[in-house]
Amino acid sequence: MTAAVVVIARGATLPAAALTILRSSGAVYAASDVDPEVFGVPALGEAQAGDLVLIAGSRREPKAAALIRAGARVIEAPVPPLVEAAEVMDRLRSPGGCPWDAVQTHESLRQYLVEETYELLDAIEEGDRVALREELGDVLLQVLFHARVAVEDADDPFGIDEVASELVAKLVGRHPHVFADAPRVETVSDQNLKWEELKQAEKSRQSIVDGVALGQPAVALAGKLGQRSGRAGIPLDLFPGGSEAAAQLFRVAATARRAGIDPEGELRAVAKQFARDIRDAEQAARDAGLEPTTLEADGWRKFWPGP
Repeated sequence: MTAAVVVIARGATLPAAALTILRSSGAVYAASDVDPEVFGVPALGEAQAGDLVLIAGSRREPKAAALIRAGARVIEAPVPPLVEAAEVMDRLRSPGGCPWDAVQTHESLRQYLVEETYELLDAIEEGDRVALREELGDVLLQVLFHARVAVEDADDPFGIDEVASELVAKLVGRHPHVFADAPRVETVSDQNLKWEELKQAEKSRQSIVDGVALGQPAVALAGKLGQRSGRAGIPLDLFPGGSEAAAQLFRVAATARRAGIDPEGELRAVAKQFARDIRDAEQAARDAGLEPTTLEADGWRKFWPGP
């Protein structure tokens, strides 16, 4: 019986249990460097105990899989869940994986990112911990998916490792009071101001509205512009004027954000409560033997839930 050992390495990390075997082994091979005509399963029977170690990145690599089927011992460190999630996404996207995943693009995935984000917001607002965990996973899937698609770009390829590295650099760079010897930041407002200053310098922005996502919902956009303009000292009387509904909505949302209120979240909360009130009134009408679609103004007032 073959005494070969397959060591599964994750990136540059080897399992601790493999170190002693690697030091004493007579032959150590990297799966990617092995010639299948020289290093094949039929030849394994000739190997002596401790003579043969194969280092592979996955159990699925053909040479590693062949050794394992032939009875080789496997040593691997537990896979961190985030690493496993990236590996699963890679397999789904790769040849032999899922046909639907294989044809997606950044553009085709946009709708799912928006949908999953709003489902996450709903879970947060409802205080549903089970849904929160699930929806966080669905948003993470979108990040992994977009990063995997980006790997295939011929002109500017990057993957989840580059995404994570850039995030780490950003977080460290924008918190010099935590990771360096910069003066301590005492308050949240001071931190917000410092964050914006660092972003301006880092990205060489020419305007206070550079970096504002213009595609976000209109109320959130108005609020963000109100916040940015407030930091710059732009007075309220320079907000869009006029009595039309759009201008009034902008002023309300922008002013609210300046006051520390999230207009998008607050408006959504009011809208969701209104939707619940409609459902309650409809049910009250049904309980009274009436079809809600037949109700007129006075009927709605009669069955409308009290304060």
